[in-house]
Amino acid sequence: MTLHLNDLGLLCAVGNSKAEVLKRLLAGDRSGLSASDEFGTRCMVGAVSSDLPEIAERYRVYNCRNNRLLLAALSQIEQTVGDMIARFGVDRIGIVLGTSTSGVRNTELALDYLADHGALPKEYHYKQQQMGAGADFLADFLGVQGPAYTISTACSSSGKAFASARRLIRQGLCDAVIVGGADSLCGLTVNGFAALESIGGGLCKPFGLHRDGINIGEAASLFVLSTEPGPVILQGIGASSDAYHFAAPDPEATDVIRAMQIALDDAGKTPDQIDYLNLHGTATLLNDAMEGKAVNTLFGSTVAASSSKGMTGHTLGAAAALELAFCWLLLTSDDQQGALIPNINDDETDPALPALNLVKKGGALGRGINTCQSNSFAFGGNNVSIVLGRA
Repeated sequence: MTLHLNDLGLLCAVGNSKAEVLKRLLAGDRSGLSASDEFGTRCMVGAVSSDLPEIAERYRVYNCRNNRLLLAALSQIEQTVGDMIARFGVDRIGIVLGTSTSGVRNTELALDYLADHGALPKEYHYKQQQMGAGADFLADFLGVQGPAYTISTACSSSGKAFASARRLIRQGLCDAVIVGGADSLCGLTVNGFAALESIGGGLCKPFGLHRDGINIGEAASLFVLSTEPGPVILQGIGASSDAYHFAAPDPEATDVIRAMQIALDDAGKTPDQIDYLNLHGTATLLNDAMEGKAVNTLFGSTVAASSSKGMTGHTLGAAAALELAFCWLLLTSDDQQGALIPNINDDETDPALPALNLVKKGGALGRGINTCQSNSFAFGGNNVSIVLGRA
């Protein structure tokens, strides 16, 4: 059974439409990252800059920034979603999302209000921060009745959502699934990563000699997955869990290598058939060293690779879906020279890392891009790697 990614809606720090995002990514534009002290820790963040759609009063229990991000992404694919509903019926459309924060920011603001006024604001509802709120909201908004749920496995969340979405179709429970993820900026993650000493002192430097931590970002990315013909094929998924440490990656990278190899095997591909590899590349000392070792071991030093987080920040539970969106954009481009996403860090590459073919600004494959792979790794050793191909 061949599954296609029929359409894509996304917004992140580098843009609010497919065309804008691709243009700024290829240009190596870091202007979406800016300094903020909104959350109690002054640091660089990747915030979505566009005006977000309002959530109607009838859905007020879902009214939070995370769901407004999802609604904005949904608006970009509403025609395709409508066509799928008309073709298959509301009971055959599923929704699977990934997130790590949902609407936690609403609770933070509500608790601030409580401290000042002695009561929670009347517009606050706990549903706004529940992990499953995004899938519930989209199902209610669209009126679809298939399985709708959210996966929260930290920074691999929306990657795991693709595995679940594929399973729903393969098992005959759905004909189409809206799959992706969203995460919005909040104090919980900014201050949590600061407590772990994982926040960068300035702009993040993936694989850079002077890398010192992440920039946190926010994003939403939604796909339509189905058996209907589409421009991109979901070819392979690999997942593993090494449970090495709560927050640190296994330096031997054994299970990260396994996840990438499973994805290749599932896709029927060999490492030399991958045209571009989107790296997890968080710009922390340990993660980049681990991933560099894993990629060099499996792919050698030839596959074109980059971390896009130097332009978007690390969007946590939405990162896997967002970076698969970047691969989708490359695969649907008609650029015959195969322009690639550069690894932007404004730094020299760390010579202590295993050799990687990190894409420089203006880099290109020299032909059309046919196959991409993307990695996402999470706390606790929860790993996912996904292969997409041009249809």
